[in-house]
Amino acid sequence: MIVFVFLASSAMSLSTTTPYLSKKPTLTFLPKEFPANPILRNGSSFPVVSAQGAMVVDLGTGISLYEKNPDAKLLPASTTKIITALVALDVYSLDQILTVPKGAGVDGQKMGLYSGEQMRVKDLLYGLLVYSANDAAMTLAGSYPGGYDAFIDAMNIKARDLSMENSKFTNPVGLDGDSQRSTAKDMVRASEVAMRNPEFAKIVGTKSITLTDATGKIKYNLGNVNELLGEVPGVLGVKTGWTENARENLITYVERDNHKIMIAILGSQDRFGETKELIDWTFSNYEWQKVRISMPVADGKR
Repeated sequence: MIVFVFLASSAMSLSTTTPYLSKKPTLTFLPKEFPANPILRNGSSFPVVSAQGAMVVDLGTGISLYEKNPDAKLLPASTTKIITALVALDVYSLDQILTVPKGAGVDGQKMGLYSGEQMRVKDLLYGLLVYSANDAAMTLAGSYPGGYDAFIDAMNIKARDLSMENSKFTNPVGLDGDSQRSTAKDMVRASEVAMRNPEFAKIVGTKSITLTDATGKIKYNLGNVNELLGEVPGVLGVKTGWTENARENLITYVERDNHKIMIAILGSQDRFGETKELIDWTFSNYEWQKVRISMPVADGKR
């Protein structure tokens, strides 16, 4: 009996002094709201497009709303200029003046810049993104510290930084190179980041503009080659692309009813028609539902 009483007393002592047997905190459950999730309506059918690669993403949640070969490595054509612009915005100031180098007048769409002409970086970016001017791209690349090749290296570093895992760039224009490739998914990612830059977003949302060289003597009247801009409600950019081998490409940013989506179409036979179809289909077949979850909070502390 003596031994038993001693053990019981010890247990009683432990029960009052051991920390892990102390009172548990009080849990309170409080509601927390998350971004509204897009939900596909019952009975919805998916559109059929000619594009070799396509993707629609809800930027609020990151949820993919439509996919067709999103990781297929395809020719990006002038959608390449999204990366060209991002690299240029990293290194140049908008008011910086660059000199048009020899050989800037490559094949394809051009503003008509001449060798030795001086242009502000901001105006070159308008030429690059509004009019898709190849000579603007070549001027931005050729003026890069370290030269043209260093600019191409910077484009690929930028692509890696943006987790564009299946993209490689060999020129700043979008000409079909042996290894110039990207994907619908990668272009959605690059465009999402680019549209966060207010200057980039302003430029790609410009329908038309008149620019001058640095002296103010030579004028350039530029119209945006994106036929959906200003015609389809909510379309605010981003970039077209075309070569004979790439076919028709288009990256499109749309805002409607407080929802933001990005669409990438690569290798299409009708980039504008199919993009419009995907826009209409998305907003007709998805509804965004609020998500509210009760989260546990200890002692009323968030």
